[in-house]
Amino acid sequence: MRITLVGMGSGAPGGLTVRGLAVLQGAGLIIGARRLLQNLPDGCTDNRTALYKTDGICALLQEAGCEQAAVVFSGDTGFYSGAGALCRALDAAGTPYTVEPGVSSVQLLAAALGRPWQDWQLVSAHGCACDPVAACQKGAPTFFLTGGSETPATLCARLAAAGYGEVIATVGENLGSDAQRLVTDTVAALAQQQFAPLSVLLVERCPAPPRRTPGLPDEVFLRGKTPMTKQEVRAAVLAKLAVRPNDTLWDVGAGTGSVSVEMALAAPEGRVYAAECDADACELICQNRAKFAVQNLHLTQGLAPEALADWPAPDAVFIGGSKGNLRAIVDAALAANPAARLCISAIALETLQQAIAVLAAHGLTAQVTQIAACAGEEYGLWTGEALPITMEQLCRRIRGDESGNED
Repeated sequence: MRITLVGMGSGAPGGLTVRGLAVLQGAGLIIGARRLLQNLPDGCTDNRTALYKTDGICALLQEAGCEQAAVVFSGDTGFYSGAGALCRALDAAGTPYTVEPGVSSVQLLAAALGRPWQDWQLVSAHGCACDPVAACQKGAPTFFLTGGSETPATLCARLAAAGYGEVIATVGENLGSDAQRLVTDTVAALAQQQFAPLSVLLVERCPAPPRRTPGLPDEVFLRGKTPMTKQEVRAAVLAKLAVRPNDTLWDVGAGTGSVSVEMALAAPEGRVYAAECDADACELICQNRAKFAVQNLHLTQGLAPEALADWPAPDAVFIGGSKGNLRAIVDAALAANPAARLCISAIALETLQQAIAVLAAHGLTAQVTQIAACAGEEYGLWTGEALPITMEQLCRRIRGDESGNED
């Protein structure tokens, strides 16, 4: 039996390629989603089965007794298509097949707009996790394949909440069909509208956030009365954790969220999970998250390690505060991922000794880094009869300005 995977483009008969049309008209069995089977061109067999899951399709193909079978997919077989999973399954079974590609939704939108699409960034928000803010911050027009809970309106709402409400975007509905419609407006306006289930979204270039090394100035964060990890320590923490763009990161005892924000900025394609038990601090974290538009920062209010129970396995973990539960927190982190990179903030020597012992219990050797940072005032030349300020007085004054508190 010959098996052919066929991309049907928009799903309308007129969207098929000539080769795809010939395959369908010559097939003795056609398998695919119900919507596609209902829109097959004239001259196709009535032997049709509505299936879209790979296992079911493979089972039916093994039982079919026809000479030629076709499996149809919407759009192009190589663009976020279920054809990929079927190809892998057929390869594993040693079953030969051929593929006839179709016209993708990105091609249909580009054609409708009369513009090329080779510089577009392509993102799927169809049935999978998607961070539209991180995607659009890369500085290229971004095409979103939407579906399920993620619609053009929900994606635009998240972008507007991150400060991109005035960016221009286009929604393409029912592309390639008689009901095709294009709507171009600001992201904020599109967030208030409803669109057909078969829709895609193109967001024009968003202003790229300024890039800089970790260690943002303390004054850029909203702080209130909550202790905050200082700039110099944050820079060292990010360096020790060796944060990568797609890492999953934990910040335990997040305080104001300054480390969480820096993590989220350093891992725009990853996820940051922050735990904080103080309600006022949690409010500050939410405010700082909004200020820096880091939608990949997720907050859990509660005491660790219980607050960490439903988090995904981390690539790296920062423990800025433990409320006496350091051993249990480290145990939880290493149970989730024994290879996780750990960084523990220890203000007191007792905490340092405990951290070394906890790590040793897991067969790990601690690398201890001591950081001393003072922010002093500028002192000009002294005139008159008064003696210059002494070093002891200067240090006392600086210590008075610095609380020494950390998250």
